Amino acid sequence: MSAATITALPTTQHAGWVAPDPATLRNTPSPRVLELEAMDNTQLERVFLQGSMPQLAALVGWEFRGMNVPGWARVAGIKKFVKGFFDAGAGIVMGYNCPVAQNGLTETWNLQPSAFAPKRFGFYRVAPVDAASKENKYLHAVLLNYGEGGNAKFDPSQGLRDYVVQVDKDNPDLYLGKAFYAVGPARVPTNFFILERMGTGVAGDPRR
Repeated sequence: MSAATITALPTTQHAGWVAPDPATLRNTPSPRVLELEAMDNTQLERVFLQGSMPQLAALVGWEFRGMNVPGWARVAGIKKFVKGFFDAGAGIVMGYNCPVAQNGLTETWNLQPSAFAPKRFGFYRVAPVDAASKENKYLHAVLLNYGEGGNAKFDPSQGLRDYVVQVDKDNPDLYLGKAFYAVGPARVPTNFFILERMGTGVAGDPRR
């Protein structure tokens, strides 16, 4: 979390959702996260299909510990990461990624190059899935569309399309994502990932 850029806490209540006290949040994964991480793709698909639509208000202004599920993610150095969400103005919600030290799964998430000045990259637009759009595989999810994130033209993240659902109805701090990569008109599934609320993020647009 970048303490130097936090100027306000996220909205505390919206549509029945009450924000947690940041001081009560942990920086290690809960047992539920580790349970999900141990599942195979068939089990995760079942959990994903039973998930529910996340509230955007429960995402904006927060950062989430991220964990890519497949084993190859550790070899690639992207097993652990952080995603953040922010209000970009005009009713638009955006998000970003931060690199994290690749230590053990039960150890803390340490932002890189430092907690006070983390790198933020791989931006994406966030919105409920639109049934009339090309990106309409899961209508009970929100879509993280990197193609609308304002990334550089040749940034490989441009092709990412992530669908995200809330895992358990009584836990708005835990989400499951399913990533696809756009190759022309095709959408190639790549992997599942898990997000769990970690702490407050930036109050403004970090791209500025």
